[in-house]
Amino acid sequence: MAPFLRTAGPAVVVLISAAASPVSWANAQTFGSTYTSTAPKDCRVTSANNSVDDSTVRICPGKSNLVVVISEDDLREAVSVGRNRAQAAREPAAQSWFGPFNSTAHTVEWRAVDGKPFAIIQRWLIADNADPDKNGRPTAKPMLAVTRLPPGPVCHVAYIDGQANRNANELARQAADEFARDFKCGKDEVKVVGEKGAAVGLAKR
Repeated sequence: MAPFLRTAGPAVVVLISAAASPVSWANAQTFGSTYTSTAPKDCRVTSANNSVDDSTVRICPGKSNLVVVISEDDLREAVSVGRNRAQAAREPAAQSWFGPFNSTAHTVEWRAVDGKPFAIIQRWLIADNADPDKNGRPTAKPMLAVTRLPPGPVCHVAYIDGQANRNANELARQAADEFARDFKCGKDEVKVVGEKGAAVGLAKR
């Protein structure tokens, strides 16, 4: 009987593992993306601090009762997220300005797990004064920025150069999924994912 028991033992383990496998799949997290617009026509546009210059603030509907707030001043933008404009303005992301002139695309990708957004991905265009076009104007270099969402502070997590990486969108989603939820704003350094190109170099100055 003893040899039979030793042979049967591993077989039992295999059967248990096979039975448990469907349970593991059932509990797996599901990642996905949805999209919103930050085009002026889809947002509420106001002047920044009641100023009379060209500084503006766009408050744009997002997901899960969050709004995207884009502050524009001196041809530069900062993007933050919160339950309202006041909350978004207090987040670290609201103070994340890039030195060169820049702007954002009007589509925001919301990265979510099991339907709950935890990060946004947005395309930025950053002016490169060292690379003028035929009219002498700085060319715009593309970059994707990953920003973490509440609970916890809102801040930049990762930058992906849109020109140096042909799969920039996939890299941005991967960075969001792997880093955003555990990223510690103010302690962790913003990650550069993929090949570093001109846009990321300008953003990290």
